[in-house]
Amino acid sequence: MRYLRLIRRFAEASAQNEMAYRANFWISLLHSLLNLGTGVVGVTVLFGQVGTVHGWDYPATLALLGVYLTVDALRGLFIGPSLDALAGLGGEIWSGRFDFTLLRPVDVQFLASFRHWRPLALIDLALGLGVLGTAVVKLETPLTLARTATFLIALGAGMTILYAILLAFTSLVFWSPALLYTWIFDAVFQMARYPVGLYPGWLRLALTWVVPVGVMTTVPAQALTGELSAGMLIGSVALAATLLASASALFRFGLRRYASASS
Repeated sequence: MRYLRLIRRFAEASAQNEMAYRANFWISLLHSLLNLGTGVVGVTVLFGQVGTVHGWDYPATLALLGVYLTVDALRGLFIGPSLDALAGLGGEIWSGRFDFTLLRPVDVQFLASFRHWRPLALIDLALGLGVLGTAVVKLETPLTLARTATFLIALGAGMTILYAILLAFTSLVFWSPALLYTWIFDAVFQMARYPVGLYPGWLRLALTWVVPVGVMTTVPAQALTGELSAGMLIGSVALAATLLASASALFRFGLRRYASASS
């Protein structure tokens, strides 16, 4: 409960900072609508010409797009802002502001991961959930309780994998504080807006188990449509647990290299 109260305080403070500039709301809204529009128009135009692509029809691909938008919005809401604040020339590691994080009587990884929020990402989240809801309505089969539970488990595994990867890339700042390593992942993450089955075999394997962006979006979409196997679901959960443990270990190992601004 203590950590939940801290998260609420962090979110409230971030909201006060962000809403101090009213123009931010309109800029974020425009950006969100453009991001939604390009995605939906692309899928609609494609399936206006063909019925299916590698077994994916319009509702299933729309569900995948909804998952991608939702995952990306959650990243922008509470994962990206905190981790990105550590890196770069103005980041907490380079400037030494990370000293104050180490002095607080709270777990360091928790503070580094949840201290900064971007409340305007809730606009993206609402739009992503709207796309998901539209896809569910268009699906030929009804959404059962079991399928919903499978979808939530798969989505939770995908979010855990996303957090673990970003935490691992962020941990590299302890070796090179001036660089924002997460930009490397950003380019690969764009590929998650399309079904993994559309890519060649070697790339499909890489996007599933090496840099598993496909597990973040394709697997939850398959759970929503009823195409996900039990083995793939278990593998996704196991992969998420393994990556989270490995990323946490790397972060704590990197902490040992941190030199205080006063040293």
